[in-house]
Amino acid sequence: MDCIVTLDIGTTKVKASAFDMSANLIGWRQGTYPTFHPQPDYSEQDAEQIFLTVLYALKSLLNDELGKKYHPSALIFGASMHSVLPIDKQGVPLRNAVIWADNRGRNEANALKEAPEGKLIYEATGTPLHPMSPLAKICWFHNHTPPTWFEKVYKFISIKEYVIYQLTGQLVIDHSIASSTGLFNIHTLTWEKLALDFAGIKPQQLSELVPIDFGELKLKKEYVRLFRLTSATKVIVGASDGCLATLGAGVVTEGDATITIGSSGAMRVAGSQVIQDSQQRFFNYLLTKGKYISGGPTNNGGVVFEWFVQQFGASGIHLDMDYTIKQLLMEAERVPAGAGGLLFLPYLLGERAPLWNANARGAYIGTNITHERRHFIRATVEGIIYEIYSIGKLLQQYRSIQNLYINGAYATLPLFAQVLSDVFGKTVYINDKHDSASAGAALLGLTHLGIFKDLEDAARTIRSVETYQPNPTHHERYGRFTEIFERLSYKLSEDFDALVALQTP
Repeated sequence: MDCIVTLDIGTTKVKASAFDMSANLIGWRQGTYPTFHPQPDYSEQDAEQIFLTVLYALKSLLNDELGKKYHPSALIFGASMHSVLPIDKQGVPLRNAVIWADNRGRNEANALKEAPEGKLIYEATGTPLHPMSPLAKICWFHNHTPPTWFEKVYKFISIKEYVIYQLTGQLVIDHSIASSTGLFNIHTLTWEKLALDFAGIKPQQLSELVPIDFGELKLKKEYVRLFRLTSATKVIVGASDGCLATLGAGVVTEGDATITIGSSGAMRVAGSQVIQDSQQRFFNYLLTKGKYISGGPTNNGGVVFEWFVQQFGASGIHLDMDYTIKQLLMEAERVPAGAGGLLFLPYLLGERAPLWNANARGAYIGTNITHERRHFIRATVEGIIYEIYSIGKLLQQYRSIQNLYINGAYATLPLFAQVLSDVFGKTVYINDKHDSASAGAALLGLTHLGIFKDLEDAARTIRSVETYQPNPTHHERYGRFTEIFERLSYKLSEDFDALVALQTP
């Protein structure tokens, strides 16, 4: 039987999934890898380690789980955005990849905001001017590395491009990933000269641009043998995880929104027009030509809750993360909405939307002598969701949103889902595809193969299997908390800056 194989290269893990020709999940395997923080504000990953994990996950899925029963018709890629990996002419990494959470380029991003061309670059690229942007990261390399090192860089690529290059020998970047770099003009579908000039690079130092359904990639012979594939298996470049998660949630037209909470988080809407925000608070990324995914990302999703689990969830070296998370959330469920007046600002990794402040820091506010661990657990969950709501509140100034479709490892947990519904005051839907990014990749691949007429046709196959209704009393109470949350997030801006200045001697 034929199937579609997807590869989702995320922040903490790679997941290889197989779907039948009706987009039903039939198997998956995954592998994990670490993020390194050698200095404050640094977030790096070893690209070779990620590639080896890709090989492990794919080989385990294709050889062990699928065996001879299924025959992959296509392999399609998805990945997290904003990573930068400098490579030499032989394709060898010159250092670790710098990922989305890295904030070292804050000065470069601020300089661009203040420059005359900053507004023009944002309007052309759709990427907010922030250290997450590969544009800011490359500027940092230009400013903080010796000229002799910078001259050795053959190309600046993403982790996804590196994986594809290792598998195929081809250096290509899809329009979706390119549209999150701050270097790509989402209107002309070309590299943006103003951005390149600011970064001090030429178009030749970036990969070849291709649409997300580009299917002319060819696996190297050794990987065809390793994965037991045939020359007939299509290799499709795919898109970014954010765009694919929106497609996989069934949202490709206006009126609804998706919320993803995985390691990071985002709230997104789809439309045929970009959101024109004079304060540059939203991204506008490209799914396909004329189809934009707009919204705001947060650095501080599940990674924040995992930090809490690691620090306060269990003692000893044998930490079962999934079990401990379940136990902590059971404690939090016994705490009324509002965590007994305890408020959490979740900015452990600085923040993107809507603050766009790399200096933002985390804080528990309102602590009193009656608070126990369970209150801190509840406040941590609520703080993550208040941040998502602050993005949604601004989005609704531009788009009407009737329903929320949620995905990601954390958003779909019962307590997270119910609090999302209560805070937004809207019905929340969980669909039958537990991993929307992988499902979106499968829908894209099946559309490329002609199973679906177009992406809208593919998105209509998504079905909701679980809903959460808002509690009016909780919604009213949360409304007062979100006002305080938003006020404090902006009011403490100068104090955040002062604390950052003190973190190094």
